[in-house]
Amino acid sequence: MRPKLDGGLSKKAGMADKNETRRYPRYKGVKPVPVAWMQGTQKAVAKAENLSLGGLFIGTPTPPPIGSLILLLFHTPEGEVRVRATVRNVKPGKGMGLAITSMDQDHRARLSRWLQLLAKQAEAREPVAAI
Repeated sequence: MRPKLDGGLSKKAGMADKNETRRYPRYKGVKPVPVAWMQGTQKAVAKAENLSLGGLFIGTPTPPPIGSLILLLFHTPEGEVRVRATVRNVKPGKGMGLAITSMDQDHRARLSRWLQLLAKQAEAREPVAAI
């Protein structure tokens, strides 16, 4: 069974549903990550509300249907990352959950390093609980 990509949101912000299983941890940062995407002749720039090496949720008012092939472009500090993904979940008027299906090995390494950097930045911004 494939994981459901619905943005990883539950009643507690940033937490995945108990029934969901993910291969990779999701980055849900302080602010959404810009991403350019294309499906057929439809092109758009949107925000990835969460992101991992395995998938992401993109906010868009008119998501393509489930099963559509999407080409994605991210700009990272090390350069661009190009990804192929498939629409796995659609929330009409809100966005789409995507499963990453392929990317070049160097782009995967670049995305992995960027996600680690974003996670460290998000941790640094979280208040530390007093003991």
